[in-house]
Amino acid sequence: MIDPLNRFSLEDVSSESRESRLNNLLSALIASRSPQTAPTEELRASDADRERVIAVLTDAVTDGRLSHPEHEERVAQAYAARTLGDLAALTADLLPPEEQPLRMDGRPLTAFFRSETRGGRWVVPSHVPVTSLGGRVTMDLCEALLQSRRVVVQLAVMAGTVTLIVPEGVRIVTAPSARVGSVRDEVRLPPGATGHAPDAPVIELAGFVLGGKVVAKSPRRPRKGLFRRT
Repeated sequence: MIDPLNRFSLEDVSSESRESRLNNLLSALIASRSPQTAPTEELRASDADRERVIAVLTDAVTDGRLSHPEHEERVAQAYAARTLGDLAALTADLLPPEEQPLRMDGRPLTAFFRSETRGGRWVVPSHVPVTSLGGRVTMDLCEALLQSRRVVVQLAVMAGTVTLIVPEGVRIVTAPSARVGSVRDEVRLPPGATGHAPDAPVIELAGFVLGGKVVAKSPRRPRKGLFRRT
């Protein structure tokens, strides 16, 4: 016969660990379908990435955060940097995380009965796992650095909402094997365009969405002033 106190204790532990078990279950499912990719820090840096970092270093020597010898040393390191991780280390002590010229948050986006947002100038890997159970995930790519012209968003969504905010002209496609019931594509074409450019970035939706939805849209265009100068 089970002691009532022991049964209460077991039920309490079970309740507290339920979210952890669900997290592990969905994460394992995502991992089993996700290709292995190199860590973001090991990706090769471009000349544009180096110039962004050097611009921050120049501001830092101008306002006294860096001495002139420190500035010269870090600029030399920036020009010699091979990976994004090499570059990120040069500004880590100069700006808060949300203002870094390169943000390399390669963690999966996960929301369990809450909201999760990722945006700003962040480095987007070619494969982004997104897990939501009764939550809302917002992925803003308008200022992001795409490491590939084709980004696969691997979805594991149950009763959740995933919102993709992308620049105008980005194509949204669904993988043939995906089970994504509700997709609302509201991404606009650039002004004057009649179709997508041949080299337009592509966001591919893979995985599954059960009882939830995916919304893709462009940011609002700046409103024109009521009065124009003549």
